[in-house]
Amino acid sequence: MARGWESKDVEAQVEETQTPRQKAPTGTKSAEQISREQQRKDLQLSRTRIMNELVSATHPNHRKSLEAALAHLEKKLSELG
Repeated sequence: MARGWESKDVEAQVEETQTPRQKAPTGTKSAEQISREQQRKDLQLSRTRIMNELVSATHPNHRKSLEAALAHLEKKLSELG
């Protein structure tokens, strides 16, 4: 008995979900690019942490220290581009 196109389509969908997908390379990145991306992520995480601390900081000296650290991180981020 011949199978219709609908059952073949369903079979193809089942096979597709069962086979592991391999990511197509989106382009190889140089070691320098990878390093810069990691640096940027690290700086952004630090910036987020400092922003969160700044919201709850009450002591003026602590706030000043956090603001200086935030300025430094923003400068580094702008240097990375």
